[in-house]
Amino acid sequence: MTKVLIIGSGISGLTCAIECASRGISTILVSPFPSERAQSVLAAGGINAVLRTDNGDSIEQHIKDTLNGGCNIAGVKAVTGLCSEAPDIVRWLEGLGTVFSRDKESKIMQRPFGGQTYPRTCFAGTSTGKQIVTALVMETRRYEGKGLIERRFWTDFYGALIKDKTCYGALLYNEATRTLESVTADAVVIATGGQNRMFSKTTGSTQCDGYAAGKLFEQGVELKNLEFIQYHPTAIETDRKNMLISEAARGEGGRLYYEDGGKRVYFMEDKFGEKGNLMPRDVVSKTMYETGRDIYLDVSFLGKAQILDRIPEVYDLCMKYRGLDITRESIPVKPSVHFFMGGIAVGLNHMTNISNLYAVGECASIYHGANRLGGNSLLAAVYSGRTAAKDIASRKVEQEPSDWSEFASREQGRLEAIREAEGAVFSVHIKNMLRENITGSLGIVRSEKEIDKSIEVLDHLIDVETSGMVRYDSSELEYFNYSLGGILKLGKAMLVCARSRCESRGAHLRSDYPEREESFKKATIISYDEGEFNTRLVGEDAYEG
Repeated sequence: MTKVLIIGSGISGLTCAIECASRGISTILVSPFPSERAQSVLAAGGINAVLRTDNGDSIEQHIKDTLNGGCNIAGVKAVTGLCSEAPDIVRWLEGLGTVFSRDKESKIMQRPFGGQTYPRTCFAGTSTGKQIVTALVMETRRYEGKGLIERRFWTDFYGALIKDKTCYGALLYNEATRTLESVTADAVVIATGGQNRMFSKTTGSTQCDGYAAGKLFEQGVELKNLEFIQYHPTAIETDRKNMLISEAARGEGGRLYYEDGGKRVYFMEDKFGEKGNLMPRDVVSKTMYETGRDIYLDVSFLGKAQILDRIPEVYDLCMKYRGLDITRESIPVKPSVHFFMGGIAVGLNHMTNISNLYAVGECASIYHGANRLGGNSLLAAVYSGRTAAKDIASRKVEQEPSDWSEFASREQGRLEAIREAEGAVFSVHIKNMLRENITGSLGIVRSEKEIDKSIEVLDHLIDVETSGMVRYDSSELEYFNYSLGGILKLGKAMLVCARSRCESRGAHLRSDYPEREESFKKATIISYDEGEFNTRLVGEDAYEG
């Protein structure tokens, strides 16, 4: 292949672009904002890799921990590839200039994270994502100077150019000119992150709204495991969003507790032993939920010097948003939506069920099963970008030139109609109802009754959107208006997946089906066909797109 179009410029998109360019493939990297504003820069804790074995750790143990943490529904082949390449990935990032924290012997430091048998999370303070993005941007600029990478900012994904189950490029929306452009390519890579904007408040960026996955779903792309939504145990609430208290705080020894009669109850340690605070995130969030108490995280006993040296960003964040001095005070924390294990279904090469269409990073579902281990998201972002690029480079057949100008013109007319629409219902009200229902029915614990009620609401909202009754909000970017249909269908798909899994597993807990069932030890695949939302269960290693 000679031309690749990548949608999204976070860590997975940047990595894919660099790997493609290093193989002489011309790459266009598209995003609404520069990479420095991507979701990736918020990744705080670190990246997992087995860098030492003298403590008993091994790649085999990393694989086992990842599979167990995901409740054994992630594919063994996929996870084996992910964990096996982790040491090389960390060395590659280091070679690009990522500044990892180091010990007195100048070795990369590693801290324990939840669900790990051994400490294997490499970190750069608590700003690892920011450090990796900085290194990748510099490498991208090097290839940009060689003419192999073209970066386009202030540009949004509108839809894929798909015909006969094959992708030929994408339709892009230019925010400056407010026009659509069809861009053809031999391969398209989606790297748009999760769907934070579907919920009222999350720890992630509201730039990630799930529209790309929803639009592609409308166009015939299969999605997977949408019911598995990770609630990070420790966040603090602000007026606009939830701020993440990195798992690094517990990795350094932080302890969760609630107060009972003036005494502290260290409930995680009481229930799970000395490593209780570092159980997998789904276990910690569920246990916090079951206490019915206000929960606090204490790190003050570590001492001011260690706090400012090892978790300075946590100190700064609590001081800025809550006026808390964590060297003397405990942090009031609560679980918050943080990561989406579900997304676009991909095979081992990261291609979707549409030929020449790939997905990487958080928007692709493959490695994490029912629950992601901390430190595996940055690893998966880099690994998936590399894996897709390698497969793209191995596919030698170039696509025939095609003309999509008529299609672009037709969709441009649809945009003009959206601008002039004077329906009775404002788009902002529909989005607020969507977020209210998704947040209410896809919490830490769900039930069929709550899910069915929200599906009825979503069906009504979809009818309103398709009937032309919507008046779009001129105060928002036009992108957020035309994205309405896609995110509504994604919202319903999430609910349908949650209803179809009649068990409790990992980040999907059902009050009406509290037990884990062997018959559901598979991935949920959902497809859209002429208005019908159809689900089926498939073994992860069996899914080929």
